[in-house]
Amino acid sequence: MPRSFLAHVARAALAAIALLSPMSAFAQAPAAKSAVATFAGGCFWCMEAPFDKLPGVISTTSGYMGGKKRYPTYEEVSAGWTGHTEVVQVAYDPAKVSYEKLLEVFWRNVDPTVKDRQFCDVGSQYRTTIFVHDDAQLMAAEASKAALQKTKPFKEAIVTPVELAGEFWAAEDYHQDYYVKNPVRYAYYRTGCGRDARLKQLWGAAEGK
Repeated sequence: MPRSFLAHVARAALAAIALLSPMSAFAQAPAAKSAVATFAGGCFWCMEAPFDKLPGVISTTSGYMGGKKRYPTYEEVSAGWTGHTEVVQVAYDPAKVSYEKLLEVFWRNVDPTVKDRQFCDVGSQYRTTIFVHDDAQLMAAEASKAALQKTKPFKEAIVTPVELAGEFWAAEDYHQDYYVKNPVRYAYYRTGCGRDARLKQLWGAAEGK
C-alpha cells in the first residue's frame, strides 16, 4: 500500500479522534491594524506552531486556498480533487514583525525542493506556495526566493511558487490549534511523517516544532 495513502488514513483517523476532544475557540480575530499573510507548507497542523511563536503574530488559522470549489471540506480537499492546498493564514502586526521575517520562518519549515508533496503527504493538496496579498508582498516574496536560491544550504532547486492569494476558506474547528489541543498525536504525526528529519537534513535544524 503506498505510503502516502497510509499517511492520509492515519491523519484522517487522528482528525476523527480529535472530534471527541474538547474544542477550543477559533483564533482571535485580527486587530484593525493587522496585516495578513498566507502560506502553504503541507500539513497545516504543522505550520501554525512556528508562526505562533513569533512576537507580533496575532493569530494563525488553518484553511484552504487555490481551488475552485466554494466551501470546501477537509474530506474533499484531502481527496485531491478540489484544487485547494492546505494553508495557514497569519494575522500579524507589521509594526512588530516584518513580512520578510514571516518568509524566513516559512522557508525553514518546508521542503521547497519538491512539487505536489511535503514529507509523507503526497498530492497537490500538500503543495508549497507563497500566496501574496498585494504588490509589496509579491516583491518581498520574489526577492526572498531569489536570495534563498543563491544561499541555500542544499543542492536541489527551489520549486515553491509565488502566487496571488485567492479566496481563503477556514478549516473545520477541530483542525485549528491542533498541536495545542492534541500534543501527543501531533508529535506522533510529525515524527511518523518524517518532517523533522527532513527539515534537519535541509536546514541543519528542525525549527518547526
